[in-house]
Amino acid sequence: MVIANFSKRLFDLSASFLAVVLLLPVLIVISIIIKLGSKGPVLFRQERAGKSGKPFTLYKFRTMKVDVDPFGQSPQTGDDPRLIKAGKFLREYSLDELPQFFNVLKADMSLVGPRPLYLSQIAQCSENHKKRLLVRPGITGMSQIYARSELMTKRSLDLEVEYVEKQSFWFDIKILFTTVLVVLKKQDVYEES
Repeated sequence: MVIANFSKRLFDLSASFLAVVLLLPVLIVISIIIKLGSKGPVLFRQERAGKSGKPFTLYKFRTMKVDVDPFGQSPQTGDDPRLIKAGKFLREYSLDELPQFFNVLKADMSLVGPRPLYLSQIAQCSENHKKRLLVRPGITGMSQIYARSELMTKRSLDLEVEYVEKQSFWFDIKILFTTVLVVLKKQDVYEES
């Protein structure tokens, strides 16, 4: 188990570092577009629950206006008036998630793992669903590819527990490749109401 954890962390570090280096021009362009197109910071920061429920600051590119409730309902469509001009595009291609590579480098997150919960959502989880807290949350994972538009449903929580129980290097690779296909298809981008 120790070797598996070390291997996963080594893969997370090397892949995230490479991603940041290769995507640096994209990160800069997105930052400029957000800054020129709307008032407020480029990054959206929010406290989430990490491994063992430990709080950490999650990074995303900001896709919504600054006066929006950060804990409010997520947009249901790309026409949501709370979105900034570039918000729809960034969300549909999951480009708003790119700053999370820095969360991976900081060891707050992994490339693959359960969706990072709000701290308040931990209390809503059953004891079985709290198994998700045994590992670092991920940029992508089972719920992101098989229940992307569902938040805190039994199905999405069950998928995340299944990941914790089945995790392996090759399982992570499969999830990463499947994520690329799901993102390119813009599949289930908006959460169900």
